[in-house]
Amino acid sequence: MLATLLRPTSGALLVAGVDPAREPETARAAIGMVGHGAWVYEDLTALENLRFWAVMGGQAAGAATLRAALEAVELGGSDAQRARTFSAGMKRRLALARVLLGRARLLLLDEPFTGLDRAGRKWLAEFLLDFKSRGGAFVVATHSFDAGLGVGDRVAILSGGRIVLDRPAAELGREDLHRLYDDLALGPGAAP
Repeated sequence: MLATLLRPTSGALLVAGVDPAREPETARAAIGMVGHGAWVYEDLTALENLRFWAVMGGQAAGAATLRAALEAVELGGSDAQRARTFSAGMKRRLALARVLLGRARLLLLDEPFTGLDRAGRKWLAEFLLDFKSRGGAFVVATHSFDAGLGVGDRVAILSGGRIVLDRPAAELGREDLHRLYDDLALGPGAAP
């Protein structure tokens, strides 16, 4: 629903002050999405990937803007490198540079910590906290509870398409979250 792919059956939501059901194009302009896969073209360089996505998104982005997006995700020295030579963490950074081109105010991230080494996870957490400090918001779908607790303001657990828990992250410790997830999402007694 946030990504404007589904319409709500009840309730309402706003993305950057816009109802996505009524103004999906306007809402989409404020959203950056990074799926479980990085969605990069392996045979293109980092700079070519960004240029491609800018054109596809109808964005006028010159070389300086593209390079600034790469610098923002610490890939400035890799602009001429083909994406197929990138590590999983570098591909994730390239995907984040892509969403930064659109000046997203809301990031939707599916398992963003998966496949990242310790340094990559730390970098991503710092990136998200910085994004938030500049007025952005993000929704992270993850099974990496430790990483998610470190960056989120709230924790929600979904089960059967419904939110079964919604609490401030500060109220939950790692063990609390694991126990609640096991009980609420998997069912009582489901965990070993």
